[in-house]
Amino acid sequence: MPQPRAWYGRLKQAICHTPIKAPFFGLLACLLLVQISPARAQGGSIEQNFAASLTAVPTEALAVSGAFYVPVYSSVSMTPGKLRADFSVTLSVHNASESRPLVLKRIAYFDTSGKMVESYLKAPVALKPFSTIEVFIPASDVRGGTGANFVVDWAAAGEIAEPVVEALMVGGVGAGHYAFISQGRPIRLVGKN
Repeated sequence: MPQPRAWYGRLKQAICHTPIKAPFFGLLACLLLVQISPARAQGGSIEQNFAASLTAVPTEALAVSGAFYVPVYSSVSMTPGKLRADFSVTLSVHNASESRPLVLKRIAYFDTSGKMVESYLKAPVALKPFSTIEVFIPASDVRGGTGANFVVDWAAAGEIAEPVVEALMVGGVGAGHYAFISQGRPIRLVGKN
């Protein structure tokens, strides 16, 4: 008498003992990646993509301000002059305040030579408390080069927790995959005391 799940066992055995299982699973993985990829790409403006994270810019004077420098790596030389790895970059700006909006005045992307590649804000935007916005640069966009960076200018109407600004780079070479984070650093003037 056949068992109710006998067909499953025969199917599993057929797949596992078929010489085409590697291409089959490779094709399956590619199809999954094709389905996932469009969700990662950032189209449109920050205002459109992160409308739920934004609020009205405060009308009172912005008494507190600062800036962050975030080194990012859209490309990394693996072997000088021979092998380069390209990385996707996700810049995240977090409002660490529980009660105040954080005004973002500028998010600018610069290349290795210091030339501005792109500006991501047309006008200041305000992040709700504990909210986040992101800027995504695909691995295929190598305009930033090996020494790219972001500058994020921010402000608030009063005392506020310092924002958290960081970038995640993800990429690979051959079978190796790499991911690393770069922390934003407050821009402070140094010199004479």
